[in-house]
Amino acid sequence: MSTAAEPAAPPAIREDVQQQAAEWLTVLMSSEVSEAQQAAWQRWRAADPEHERAWRHIEAVSRRFNGLHRGAAAQALAGAQRKAVNGKRRRLLAWLGVAAGAGLLAAQTDAWDGVRALRADYRTATGERREVVLGDGTVLSLNTGSAVNVRFDASRRLVELLAGEILVISGHGAGSGVPLEVATREGRVRALGTRFAVRQQDEYSTVDVFESAVEIRPRDGSGAPLLLAAGRGAAFCRHASGAPHAVGAYADAWSRGQLIVDDVTLGDFLAELARYRPGVIDCAPAVARLRLSGVFPLADTQRILNMLPNSLPVQVRSRTRYWVSVEPAS
Repeated sequence: MSTAAEPAAPPAIREDVQQQAAEWLTVLMSSEVSEAQQAAWQRWRAADPEHERAWRHIEAVSRRFNGLHRGAAAQALAGAQRKAVNGKRRRLLAWLGVAAGAGLLAAQTDAWDGVRALRADYRTATGERREVVLGDGTVLSLNTGSAVNVRFDASRRLVELLAGEILVISGHGAGSGVPLEVATREGRVRALGTRFAVRQQDEYSTVDVFESAVEIRPRDGSGAPLLLAAGRGAAFCRHASGAPHAVGAYADAWSRGQLIVDDVTLGDFLAELARYRPGVIDCAPAVARLRLSGVFPLADTQRILNMLPNSLPVQVRSRTRYWVSVEPAS
């Protein structure tokens, strides 16, 4: 008895096409992508059936992990504010077999948060900072890749941090008799007449208090709120707050357009710098533990990278405009 032959598996996508698709993904993940770049991406897809197959692959994987409809995957990945930017982009490249070996790495994006961030009342692109004055005089400074919704009425003054980081100076104008709160995925921060910063991390939130005090209330916590005084910071998850610690001397330097570091590792420095530019910054393990100090202007991240070989035994290689590697000097 004859049996039907199983259909042949499709041939593997060529490595150079994988590389091109990965580079296009990195470009589209930039919130600064232009219409010309989008048109060039579409031309690349149409130029070769294998190009289209590589792109369909990444959309299929995105849909599998995030529940997105086909066609929305690239849009959400391109526009959503990234969490754990370097690690996320490496995972996305791994979906095409570029940055990791066999198998798929677990995707940890929250697609719904990405869509909400795109539609936020106020948001900033990668590398952008913005200051907003609210109706009660409260001043919000949005750091790179941030998004907030503002919900002010007779019974509440609520700032919802969807992504990124904000510096808050609470106002005392109309409606200031109602407590000012910042909500994150993990809970709420109530201002007690203060100046403070809140950052939405991957699976937790952080607060730094510069003036007066705040109360931290984890979303699912059952105990009393944590009172955090000026000069102190803390992290919190949905169930509890971490132990308070001293705020770094330059924790709010970003609000002045500066990245100030004092004896930090190169790996940590580049991870922070990566928040302010589209694409990927890879740091070779051989140089990741080198240490540096300095004051760096965030307006020109490429200049910062170009200056590194002047003070450290490293070289900076630009694989593409959006893919930079910092490696040991030759």
